[in-house]
Amino acid sequence: MQDPATSLSKRAARRIIQRTFVLMGKDKALRQLIRESEITTVWMIEDWELEWTVLLHRGKFEIERRQSKHPHATLCWPTAEGFFRQVDRPGEAGVEVQIIPEQDHPRFFETLLRGFFSTLRNVLENPVDAVGQNLL
Repeated sequence: MQDPATSLSKRAARRIIQRTFVLMGKDKALRQLIRESEITTVWMIEDWELEWTVLLHRGKFEIERRQSKHPHATLCWPTAEGFFRQVDRPGEAGVEVQIIPEQDHPRFFETLLRGFFSTLRNVLENPVDAVGQNLL
């Protein structure tokens, strides 16, 4: 697999990330994790100036392209390279991300991010949407 940080356009990256959240919403283990969660997060890749809001609402993921004005947490990666490097780290301890403000329950975010990057790895290996359209 090519390095996504250098081979993807920002538009393709956004589509791949959106598809990842769609698939995460179908994962029973992840839905179980967030079933009682009501949290708004902003995810940022600074060097690409990509931002998106992820709402975790009773077992569902909702993604919006615009930034929430009052997120509970902001997850920030300084570079796309650092963001996509997480895809290649299955099972390793610790996901590299800056979470602002620091969270009282880091295990929740650790599990959420592991699920995200595991699903993202699968989407990058097979970058098609629900109807078979290529996301790239």
